[in-house]
Amino acid sequence: MNSFLFKRIDNAGLILFRIFFGILINLECYGALLTGWVKRILVDPKFTFTFIGFEWLSVFTGSGMYAYFFCMGTLGILIALGYKYRFAMCTFTLMWAGVYLMQKTAYNNHYYLLLLIAGILCFFPANAAYSLDAKYNPKLRSNTMYTYFKWIIVLQLCIIYTFASVAKLYADWLDFGFIKILMQGKANYILIGGLLQEPWVHQVVAVFGILFDFLITPALLWKPTRKIAFLIAIFFHLFNSIVFQIGIFPYLALAFTVFFFEPQTLRKIFLKKELNYPKVNLKKPKLKNLMVTGWIVYFIFQIGLPIRHHFFTDAVVWTEEGHRLSWRMMLRTRGGTISFTTLNKKNKERKQINLADYLTKKQQRRVSSYPDFIWQFAQHLKQEALDKNEEVSVFVRASVSINGKPFAPFIDPTVDLANEEWHHFKHHSWILPSGY
Repeated sequence: MNSFLFKRIDNAGLILFRIFFGILINLECYGALLTGWVKRILVDPKFTFTFIGFEWLSVFTGSGMYAYFFCMGTLGILIALGYKYRFAMCTFTLMWAGVYLMQKTAYNNHYYLLLLIAGILCFFPANAAYSLDAKYNPKLRSNTMYTYFKWIIVLQLCIIYTFASVAKLYADWLDFGFIKILMQGKANYILIGGLLQEPWVHQVVAVFGILFDFLITPALLWKPTRKIAFLIAIFFHLFNSIVFQIGIFPYLALAFTVFFFEPQTLRKIFLKKELNYPKVNLKKPKLKNLMVTGWIVYFIFQIGLPIRHHFFTDAVVWTEEGHRLSWRMMLRTRGGTISFTTLNKKNKERKQINLADYLTKKQQRRVSSYPDFIWQFAQHLKQEALDKNEEVSVFVRASVSINGKPFAPFIDPTVDLANEEWHHFKHHSWILPSGY
């Protein structure tokens, strides 16, 4: 195993991926500024829904986020150029982790993927060639890398796609009902809007989605199917980009394919200027065993997090417990109705809360149907009362519809949510049972 992991191979794929990755994160961050995403999600809201446990990050929201995202976009340029690479990559990873954890109103799986890949690249010598670092520091120059750099990326992708495929094997996907709902909002698209409403298209999308996610990694690894798999991946990801408009994710997914092609092919197409760096014998890391152990632990978590919901009560599609960080991508739509009532413990005064006084419209949609948002807002109301030297109980009446099904009661209206604790790895009994 050691001889395989620490075998020296051509690093063309890693060098190319660094360039593509830097360009993509630059587009992601600058695009978030230009499209108004930063303003809508991090500047305008009076109250920000962070990941639970990271409430202290909310102090960084506000107008300063414009400079924050500009800085991250600029780091993307440095990464692409390979200038001060290690500093740029580590700084971007920390800053992106802050963005990811300080808001979940606009949660997207590709934000999580960006965080994981950026963190991984902090440990990779992706600036060993075609970089300003290698130009100014000849000691860094190399056309080779350890084999394990490639296989860490491949294993990460295999985990993502496999869990994404398995997650689709549930009733609302297999009866094509969710696909129909997903496409209804695309009816006004030019040329393809009408086509996307056809039942046969829903069936093709559903089946193709399962098969693509399950087979794409092995198909890219096997040389006889690699080219056709690559062409299918281009079609699949461009289709997702056009129809679902999910940012840089489709292009990031395509960028990963450089790790599957022969380095000679990559150099012929992209790196035409030959760099004849002297061959050096890469020494095995001094802390080799510790490093291998660290990566094993990392992948145990990568496998464990997506399956944790199986150990909770009720279906994840209803409770949402264990949904995030599990590659359950584009699997459900949620809608809800909700009312918050506070009860002053001293004078017994009841007050109906107007959500519009606190939350943006997007936040209101989230808080009406997601249990962690509901709990967090209840805690916010509790803290608001404490700031006024008052104590309140917070009661919630909520009904939720999943994938267009009839609304059903969601939260136990007799439970004081202000007095409840949040558990990351435990079911919350105040979420009412579902029919799933």
